[in-house]
Amino acid sequence: MNLKNKRLYNNPVGVSRFTGLLLITPFIIGFVIFTLYPFISSFINGLAAADGSFSLENYTRLFQDSSVRKAAGVTIRYAAVLVPLKLIVSLLTALLLNLEIKGIGIFRTAFYIPSILGANLSVVIMWQYLFTADGLVNQFLELIGLSPVSWYGEAGTALSIIILLRLWEFGSTMVIFLAALRDIPKDYYDAASIDGCGRIRSFFKITLPLLKNVIFVNLILQTISALQEFNAPYMITGGNPMKETYTIGMLIYEEMFTYWNYGYANAVSWVMFTAIALIVLFMYAVTRKLREDSQ
Repeated sequence: MNLKNKRLYNNPVGVSRFTGLLLITPFIIGFVIFTLYPFISSFINGLAAADGSFSLENYTRLFQDSSVRKAAGVTIRYAAVLVPLKLIVSLLTALLLNLEIKGIGIFRTAFYIPSILGANLSVVIMWQYLFTADGLVNQFLELIGLSPVSWYGEAGTALSIIILLRLWEFGSTMVIFLAALRDIPKDYYDAASIDGCGRIRSFFKITLPLLKNVIFVNLILQTISALQEFNAPYMITGGNPMKETYTIGMLIYEEMFTYWNYGYANAVSWVMFTAIALIVLFMYAVTRKLREDSQ
């Protein structure tokens, strides 16, 4: 067997220049059908007016719609509170779970489980019961001498229930932080300890600077997720009271599947997509200098 034939025989994917394209064809087909086509179709439908013509009527309407402004305000408040809290809780938990103690793997698994469960029906039922008038939370408040709280009757407390549910699901963010913490060489901390640097100072001088890029990634991911929130408020409060937990995601859903305003729902979706993209670009520009200094 000559050298040329030997090379052809050992090639696991064949010799055709189209072999690679053939192998990724299932992905390309799935991308075109389930991503590219809906993306383009959504943009076209957003330009469709009530009479079937194409115009900017839907976009003009949404900027004058008070429901959109209120839903946008609720969504922004929700994200502004949830995202920083989730990052802080995730990082602190990751620091604790990074300790080398016996049985730490059990705790890592336990903290990650809520992220797997998500806001499914069983979790939502449990959460609703916890915060009802005679739920476990109010029973505990009465036990320590405090007055029960109308969790679903006030705007602030109703939104807090949803924030607490999503805060409870911090496992995925925690895992990313934990992986980054385990990549930091222990020699840095040993050298700092020799120089008389305590744990708190080491955290601000070593840990945080080396986690800047990871913090940014988690910040972006959690911001995008929070701005697209739909499941939790839809299943727990239904947008009540008085639409004080009514997010943009819920508005799009109702316009599409309750009022059958396909064009308007798609227009709101595209404005939401553009707004999220601009927010991410703004965050990237603001933190760029900070992240480059850590490299």
